[in-house]
Amino acid sequence: MANICVYLGSREGREPHFREATEVLGRELAHRGHGLVYGGARIGLMGALANATLAEGGEVIGVMPDHLVEREQAHHGLSRLIRVTNMHDRKACMAAHADAFIALPGGIGTLEELFEIWTWQYLGLHDKPIGVLNTAGFYTPLLSFLDTTVDNGFLAPRTRTRLLAADHPGSLLDVLERQLDNP
Repeated sequence: MANICVYLGSREGREPHFREATEVLGRELAHRGHGLVYGGARIGLMGALANATLAEGGEVIGVMPDHLVEREQAHHGLSRLIRVTNMHDRKACMAAHADAFIALPGGIGTLEELFEIWTWQYLGLHDKPIGVLNTAGFYTPLLSFLDTTVDNGFLAPRTRTRLLAADHPGSLLDVLERQLDNP
């Protein structure tokens, strides 16, 4: 079906529900026939997602800049590991291989990737669906802030509604699949 690019943490976070939801997403991707595109690490939520997808027979493409292969501990058991020169190439490569995007809990790198791909959508550089998995309300404050930007006239309501959100992996994939089927 589709390749889904997932942005997420190279750390696991403090609560086990972050890893659990990540693993559910990985299994769901494989069961639905979707490929995973992600940052290529074997640690943290990144590794948990890749391992869950691979364990169910899913295709996993990792993309990692040369300078992060050791730092982020590249996963060498993937279907394909693409090494690139820098972070700009990483994001462009991931986007080129993806039909849709999901952000899971993560830190500043995850947020930067989410906002860049959403900005690219706003600028008309792609028309691929984007969603956030709001595990245990992780993204609730951010989504509320984005609603405030609409209320204050800094973000168009249509742009805000293009960023999809759901609390459960299956629900988010359902919404993304509908967008993929009806662009």
